[in-house]
Amino acid sequence: MISRRDFTQLVSLAAAGATVAGLASTPTASAEGPTGHTSFRSFKQVDAGVLNIGYAEDGPADGPPVILLHGWPYDIHSYVDVAPILADRGFRVIVPYLRGYGSTTFLSDSEVRNGQQAAVASDVIALMDALNISRAIIGGFDWGARSADVVAALWPDRCKALVAVSGYIIVNLAANLLPLPPKAEFGWWYQYYFATDRGERGYRENTRDFNELIWRNASPTWSFDDATYDRSAAAFANPDHVEIVIHNYRWRLSLAPGQPQYDDVERQLAAKPEIGVPTITVSSDFDGPAKDGKAYRQLFTGKYSHRVLDGIGHNVPQEAPRQFADAIIEVAGY
Repeated sequence: MISRRDFTQLVSLAAAGATVAGLASTPTASAEGPTGHTSFRSFKQVDAGVLNIGYAEDGPADGPPVILLHGWPYDIHSYVDVAPILADRGFRVIVPYLRGYGSTTFLSDSEVRNGQQAAVASDVIALMDALNISRAIIGGFDWGARSADVVAALWPDRCKALVAVSGYIIVNLAANLLPLPPKAEFGWWYQYYFATDRGERGYRENTRDFNELIWRNASPTWSFDDATYDRSAAAFANPDHVEIVIHNYRWRLSLAPGQPQYDDVERQLAAKPEIGVPTITVSSDFDGPAKDGKAYRQLFTGKYSHRVLDGIGHNVPQEAPRQFADAIIEVAGY
């Protein structure tokens, strides 16, 4: 069996591609900006909190820091076209693998493989501390947007500005116990699957195929090729991936406990704290009836704007890299 250390080295090399020479491929041009990147300019590892975090980096070391957070079931390659756009504008771009993905591993075998929102968001603060970043623009989608929301809400001194796909998606455990209309429940079928022993086993045995199905369902008009999916699917081979994912979704349904050290954070989040930092929220076809952003508008109290991307699925930064990068650039000036 491959060791965690060897796994980290293999994933780091795969993610970095031609690190020394620069990009591993020549990007193609389009009306939306440069596309077709397959790797990042550099890839690094750093001990941060309970993790050794793998992260891609681009742009000048002294540029305004931007931290971009991916979700499930995606990875850092969601930002492979966004990063060079921002780097060319002078930003220092940092794209970390979340816990349970890629070359991010736990420093201790005894550490709980916890996927609750407070733990995942706390990893962002730990990474900033490890890199001596006092404040950053933070952007994300899916799990990444949730972590970005949490940091902006509870640690506003660390968040200069926010770009959040799907808006305000902080989990409220009490609200999650209430049933939704049948059509909405159907959309979350995988959460109920993961709540069963069969679902955990099924995800473990079929991770790659399962996640490709999610990609296609969440982004029905995105014509990604096998190579694009393969680059991200490599991150799911992380030895903690399944455990983190299963815990995350069971925790959301109050079927698995969180860790006591995050109880105070979760109590604050349960109160639906307002977000006062400058913010741009982005919605896509994936957001359905919430696409107009009205359901969460009142929770953003600072300078704010909302973007609607028609014809785009859930993986907004990879499907619409120029629009996502433009949102980061714009909110930096708020």
